[in-house]
Amino acid sequence: MTDPKRPLIEALTKFKEANPISLHVPGHKNGMLSGLPTELRAALQYDFTELEGLDDLHEPTGVIEEAQQKLSDLYGSERSFFLVNGSTVGNLAMVYAACQAGETVIVQRNAHKSIFHAIELTGARPVFVSPTWDQNTMTAGAVTAIQVGKALEAYPDAKAVILTHPTYYGVTGIELEEIIRLCHRYGVPVMVDEAHGAHFVVGEPFPHSALGMGADVVVHSAHKTLPAMTMASFLHVRSDFIAVEKVAHYLGMLQSSSPSYLLMASLDDARAFAESYNEEDKNTFMEQRMHFIKQLELIPGLQTVETDDPLKLILRIQGYSGFTIQKKLEAVGIYGEIADPYQVLFVLPLLKTKVLYPFDEIYKKIAIAVARLDESERTIKGVAVLPLDEALSCLAYLPGEIAQMELEWVPYAESAGRVAAASIIPYPPGIPLLLAGEVVMDRHIHMLGELLHMGAKFQGAIRINERQLVVVKNRTEE
Repeated sequence: MTDPKRPLIEALTKFKEANPISLHVPGHKNGMLSGLPTELRAALQYDFTELEGLDDLHEPTGVIEEAQQKLSDLYGSERSFFLVNGSTVGNLAMVYAACQAGETVIVQRNAHKSIFHAIELTGARPVFVSPTWDQNTMTAGAVTAIQVGKALEAYPDAKAVILTHPTYYGVTGIELEEIIRLCHRYGVPVMVDEAHGAHFVVGEPFPHSALGMGADVVVHSAHKTLPAMTMASFLHVRSDFIAVEKVAHYLGMLQSSSPSYLLMASLDDARAFAESYNEEDKNTFMEQRMHFIKQLELIPGLQTVETDDPLKLILRIQGYSGFTIQKKLEAVGIYGEIADPYQVLFVLPLLKTKVLYPFDEIYKKIAIAVARLDESERTIKGVAVLPLDEALSCLAYLPGEIAQMELEWVPYAESAGRVAAASIIPYPPGIPLLLAGEVVMDRHIHMLGELLHMGAKFQGAIRINERQLVVVKNRTEE
């Protein structure tokens, strides 16, 4: 197979080879004035702006339009967009396109913080559907069709159902297509944060994409699993309920008016990479992956856990927290994606034929790291399942209402029944443990205690040293 055309990259290359003299922004003047390291400064020779022949992301009529059309053709959308502000801006735009202040949206509870930020900004009223517990990965998983059906029955005026597929850990569930059909029977669009599934388009053995299963709007973090630069993402629309023009309108408002051509070029390249990924490439990846897993299984005490997505791989060691394992791995130069109280998550490379990743070296370093674990570092005797409330739930107060209330800091251990005044977000993965406006439950306190004890990192309103969180001063009424 010949390499797919990359129209934007070809245009940038042609423009650069003409040795243009810059009397325009950006101020580094093709890298001449930059003090960055030599390797980084070289890339600035392609860091152009909206010049003749390079098109305009916000009104594309040339090479960017062609590149986005190729993206749309690959993913089977009505229209696809390059995102230069990450999947965050895609999530914001799709929520704005679906609902207004006061309107109801049904949301998978283990969504990324950007979904909750979008809901807060629009002033919509979220109804939360809690996921089932995935015993394999020991994480919150997917929601079921029965759960979503109950939500639609209780809130028939809902303007959208917002789902996450796959989860950060690669859990997809088996009912997404059924959920999408159910929502469409109610006339409700399904919008999916598929940040970790941009590579699903290459087909089996990878899971099916939400877009292929009929979702109305899907957002992909191309930089997470395809070879795109950080922040480079995609948004796809194919819907009878959400107008493409409305999504484009909000993207025009929310995306930078000075989009990075380096990011857009990497998106053009990532699309071409996925388009050219063939059966031989898949076989190469799966063979190297299985060889790596078999090596890891030789390490005493180390457990490997495979998920629905072959790119995700979990490592566990009985009795040791993921945070402890992570520190040992980083000490030997191995950096995983995320640690949690029980395990470490790896994101494997989507390898092509003739590309050899240093799995043998990685295996040896992991073996050294595991051997360095000390008995005194044991923090858990077993894995405790986080209890999940699978009933529907709502916020006690919307963020706008909280802004008018008195707040106070209280010990988190004494906060049951109080209303959280700000979100508490273990990061990564960026999935809120508590949302602003949620009633604090015993399960939240239990999990927060475990995370604090094990050294988790947080974003949001929490005083780690004082073990305090901020709540609304008045108590909720029973």
